[in-house]
Amino acid sequence: MTAYLLRRGLVCLPTLLIVTVIVFLLQVLLPGDPALALAGEDRDPAVIAFIRQEYHLDQPLPVQYAYWIGGVVRGDLGQSIKTKTPVTELIAEKLPVTVELSCLAMLFAVAIGIPAGVVSAVRRGSVWDWVANAVGLFGLSIPSFWLGIMLILVVSVDLGWLPASGYVSPFEDPLQNLRSMIMPAFVLGAASAAVMMRHTRGAMLSAMRADYVRTARAKGLVERVVVVRHGLRNALIPVITLGALELGQLLSGAVLTEQVFTIPGFGKLIVDAVFTRDYAVVQGVVLFTATAYLLLNLAADLLYFAVNPRLRAEVG
Repeated sequence: MTAYLLRRGLVCLPTLLIVTVIVFLLQVLLPGDPALALAGEDRDPAVIAFIRQEYHLDQPLPVQYAYWIGGVVRGDLGQSIKTKTPVTELIAEKLPVTVELSCLAMLFAVAIGIPAGVVSAVRRGSVWDWVANAVGLFGLSIPSFWLGIMLILVVSVDLGWLPASGYVSPFEDPLQNLRSMIMPAFVLGAASAAVMMRHTRGAMLSAMRADYVRTARAKGLVERVVVVRHGLRNALIPVITLGALELGQLLSGAVLTEQVFTIPGFGKLIVDAVFTRDYAVVQGVVLFTATAYLLLNLAADLLYFAVNPRLRAEVG
């Protein structure tokens, strides 16, 4: 187990290094001059020259990268140009919001995707199978921003059941927090639910054709027991690892959803930073998100290793 973990960790290191290079080059790709943005409206040449020297903008890109990656290693992601707040503090402030949204979205994905996949596989060719596949196709095809706008129009404007936008901390009002997060979590989790439904269906179809399922039926076990204990239990092995990857997708893909519902999470933070040319914030948020996604990929590998006895036997 330890050797397997070390091998997977060593594979992640070069990927993480490449990610840092790409994230650093974002300041080159973004329009505008960081020194001019920092100088304000006066743009005094002396001030601009001082800013270039202070932030090493007068140095070649490799030297700038060396200074930046040195700060990253020390846990210093720089300061926001607009608010002068350390980027690490902004991340610590916005991260819980996006994590809550992503976890609720994953709950929707699991609650909808896995049962729909099981029913679709067990009732293959029936009307339930067609309905489940239609719902899955709907979830994959509908853009999240369009679905969010439609839900706001129907659920909030026409019916008045839930708030259209905004965020309330769970520590202030847990019930209002849940009311404000239900719609965006459903919108964010719809595509993941469709993906999990398709994977669960495929895994269940393979599991239900396996020898151990035929043996269980030959023993006279009730079909529900055969499906749940023997079919679903083995089909969930790849689905569990898929869930870890989908959670990484949710963390990094909440930009549009947070913008539509005005939720102050990572997505809104990075969009606002791009529009205001707050380069340090953009770099810090993208780097943190990419690192989290890599770590979730590693967690998925380890989770698959933990739940798959055959893989443990091969490694051992």
